[in-house]
Amino acid sequence: MAHILYIGDCNPNTTSAHRANALERLGNVIIRRDPYQIFSSRRFEFVHFRTGYHLKQSAINKWATDIVNTIQKPDLVWVGSGELLGPKSIKILKTFNVPIVVYNNDDPTGKRDGHKFDSLIKALPLYDLVVVVRNETKEGCLKAGAKRVMRVFMSYDEIAHHPYRNPAEIPNDFKSEVAFIGTWMRHEKRDEFFMELLKRNIPLRIWGDRWEKSPYWNTLKSVHSGGGLGGRNYVAAIQGAKICLGLLSKGNRDLHTQRSLEIPYAGGLLCAERTTEHLEMYKEGVEAVFWADAKECAAVCSELLANDVKRESIRQAGMKRIRANSIGNEDVCQSILDEMNKLTELITS
Repeated sequence: MAHILYIGDCNPNTTSAHRANALERLGNVIIRRDPYQIFSSRRFEFVHFRTGYHLKQSAINKWATDIVNTIQKPDLVWVGSGELLGPKSIKILKTFNVPIVVYNNDDPTGKRDGHKFDSLIKALPLYDLVVVVRNETKEGCLKAGAKRVMRVFMSYDEIAHHPYRNPAEIPNDFKSEVAFIGTWMRHEKRDEFFMELLKRNIPLRIWGDRWEKSPYWNTLKSVHSGGGLGGRNYVAAIQGAKICLGLLSKGNRDLHTQRSLEIPYAGGLLCAERTTEHLEMYKEGVEAVFWADAKECAAVCSELLANDVKRESIRQAGMKRIRANSIGNEDVCQSILDEMNKLTELITS
């Protein structure tokens, strides 16, 4: 059992909070501290996002100093995402004289998010271990001076994403034929993709934020069912759909996403873009279905909607495969602790 200072977003619906909970389920004592609470206004948070949180560093450094002065020395400091903490704040946390790991499941060395990760990039050489989810990100972090970088797959959460034991309990509001859960992004052309599906008569429902910004909103609003989902509503929308779409972020250099794992684990049928990593995870046409473009996606969806037996067989096989892959939060968090064990004897499995 280790005492872990967990610095990250503590909103219960975030993947950061899910990982903290997974570390706790593994038998560790977790001291949670949320640096995002420093931001009292979403408007100013957006400004700091665009400037790499440079203007907020003195407040974050003071916040880190208060932590060092007020809590008992932990065995490990775990930083979730890390974009808020620059080099000075990490140096302050290093006065604990314990290992510090940062886990980031975005693409901090990519170009999509502009200057968002500038402070993190500067702090990378100070971490004992940097954990990322893309090979390209791993290479970028090493070039930025990170001492040791570990690449892992993204992960579902064993508790938060557990399917309803009785599907009859899923509210009708979350049942659909073909569902997508995700945010509109200006440069990703997700709206154009969905417009093509609608032209091909695919019965689509969308949940997610910012879709009203799409130039195709007048059409898409008829299939938009509400904003971003979390908690059991998120699981209900996945499990309540006959088919769940998994779209990548090309700006984030995705070859798989959280949805690639969460959808099958939560009892949905994954229908996603064909990539090397998706093909590594699932047997195509048996455990998940894939496509190269909207035309092929529409054809795949039409076929499956007309074949209940095949659709259910793929859904069940996908649920079985994702569990056999052992890439839930507990699995991934334990692998990170095991990696830390190679560096220090302070952390025990």
